[in-house]
Amino acid sequence: QVQLVESGGGLVQAGGSLRLSCAASGRTFSSYAMGWFRQAPGKEREFVAGINRSGGTTSYADSVKGRFTISRDNAKNTVYLQMNSLKPEDTAVYYCAAKISGLGTIRGRYEYDYWGQGTQVTVSS
Repeated sequence: QVQLVESGGGLVQAGGSLRLSCAASGRTFSSYAMGWFRQAPGKEREFVAGINRSGGTTSYADSVKGRFTISRDNAKNTVYLQMNSLKPEDTAVYYCAAKISGLGTIRGRYEYDYWGQGTQVTVSS
């Protein structure tokens, strides 16, 4: 069983920045492909960013490319999402997800094995 705990959400003005963290349990974090997703009220959960096991390959949704950066620290069992130039449309609950023994970056939500509880990000205009 893998537990994922997100933190770092909050309220920020448009144009501001936030850094989300996701701490994972387990001794094999370096074997997990990781991803960030978000879900706004009344909308489907959507892919935001993904990172492979080593951290050498990343993937982004078009809506966040150039503004968000996903990274990971395998020594700390943590994945991060640096969010810059935030827009009101980025408002959502953000979730991290883990795919055990996942290869490459994974964009499909149904491919992930474990999910965190989510952290709220609200961007005011």
